Amino acid sequence: MSRLCVGCMSFGEPERGPLSWTLDEEAAREVIRDALEAGLNFFDTANVYSDGSSEEIVGRALADMSRRDEVVIATKVFGVMRPGPNGAGLSRKAIMTEIDDSLRRLGTDYVDLYQIHRWDPATPIEETLEALHDVVKAGKARYIGASSMYAWQFAKALFTADLNGWTRFATMQNHYNLLNREEEREMLPLCLDQGVGVLPWSPLARGLLAREPEDATARSATDHYAQSLYQGTEESDRKIVERLGAVAAERGVPRAQIALAWMLRDPAVTAPIVGLTKPGHLVDALAALDIELDDEEVMQLEEFYVPHAIAGFQ
Repeated sequence: MSRLCVGCMSFGEPERGPLSWTLDEEAAREVIRDALEAGLNFFDTANVYSDGSSEEIVGRALADMSRRDEVVIATKVFGVMRPGPNGAGLSRKAIMTEIDDSLRRLGTDYVDLYQIHRWDPATPIEETLEALHDVVKAGKARYIGASSMYAWQFAKALFTADLNGWTRFATMQNHYNLLNREEEREMLPLCLDQGVGVLPWSPLARGLLAREPEDATARSATDHYAQSLYQGTEESDRKIVERLGAVAAERGVPRAQIALAWMLRDPAVTAPIVGLTKPGHLVDALAALDIELDDEEVMQLEEFYVPHAIAGFQ
């Protein structure tokens, strides 16, 4: 798969779901076409994104623009899709229902990567893993992955899969960027040790690492989840953003390129998930692949980091 993953939360009918800033199908198809032409073949969505319309848009666009075996399609399960106890979570019943619904919306017989969107404390991990194993054996998914959780939970899941001969998680999609590096303590070393691919979400901290601190966008003004991710560390975060701007200015490139280049140098990182809503976003993401930061630049970028509270697990 490509070194960058196209994050598809940005695609979806604005009137469906809680996100009013998503790209409708016409605009999303342009972004997907540009990404494919640039050599990106990895697309990550989820059943909950824009009430399923992200999957619908991505599925139709990729069917029209590519061969199925040339692209890697990832989606997720866990979030609330309908009222009632079986409309969310990682029970066997929920997983078996949601994989079929996702395949229908995507218009494909299988997904390449089926991920649990979060840890489900209400369901034994054994039940979840066996259900996911059966999804793989049925040919509905090629691989399975996980997303934000504690390292001990992920280690337990890997151990349980190995103990029972079930399919183990091949990837971890976690919250990691210059403003929140807590994954460096346990999760990233665990993934390196276990040969698990790492797909960081929000590599630009929901845009905070791509613009001046005082600048706002339509998304930032309404993205309450993003605001919750970076509360309590505003002073140190602002210093990091300012230092990022200085390093980027010295290089003569946008700060997004430097933030992504910093992440790409980590040996644990497989493919950051980048959101693409404007032509410049793709340009910056691709340019970051060719930037090699030296040790002095890395030291400058990391100098003001302070420990952060765990964020993004819910």
